[in-house]
Amino acid sequence: MRVGVVVFPGTNCDQDIEHVYGGLLGAETVKIWHRDTDLQNVDLVVLPGGFSYGDYLRTGALAKLSPVMDSIRIFAADGGRVLGICNGFQILCESGLLPGALLENVGRRFLSRFVNIRVESRASFFTSTCERGSVITCPIAHFQGNYFADEKTLRELEENDQVVFRYCSADGALSDSDLDINVNGSIHSIAGVRNRLGNVVGLMPHPERAVERLIGDVGGNSGLSLFQHAA
Repeated sequence: MRVGVVVFPGTNCDQDIEHVYGGLLGAETVKIWHRDTDLQNVDLVVLPGGFSYGDYLRTGALAKLSPVMDSIRIFAADGGRVLGICNGFQILCESGLLPGALLENVGRRFLSRFVNIRVESRASFFTSTCERGSVITCPIAHFQGNYFADEKTLRELEENDQVVFRYCSADGALSDSDLDINVNGSIHSIAGVRNRLGNVVGLMPHPERAVERLIGDVGGNSGLSLFQHAA
């Protein structure tokens, strides 16, 4: 597998993604600068976390105008796999490649901590090798991670099995109102979604930061299972 890692001004998780796919899973990785339009014949495009354009104006609102996004829209429309993590998820929502929007966290505070997320759907390339209901422990680091969608969109997401992850307790229990569990106040505790086809996936937490037991004591390597599709 050939993985393209998109770099915007302010991206800071590109090396984490390269390490997971290239260092741990043996995939070929290439960097794609945001001004480029050539996706270099990749099989997967990853929009990593960070603070593209300093999060000025609105998170992802400037990044969606970068030349590379036109190529990514075409790539996704043709069935190409696209993954957005944290800021990458925000960019995908701003670009219309995924439904919904990311608002400021409840309490209007930047959150940097470990969370638990539950796999809700296997109908995406990113979760195809995971068990439904399995729990992954990994970090978050965001100020605008509060997922929101209108009632019609939410109904479609639930009916079409497009909710990929929800925030949960360590044993997988859900509670929309408990901010120790649903830490940013996301509607329906949604932590990640997919498009109808399942080839575009976005999530706010950082599973790429919980892929090696040697490094992560809290999350261990629980996030690695999400990247096994490249193995």
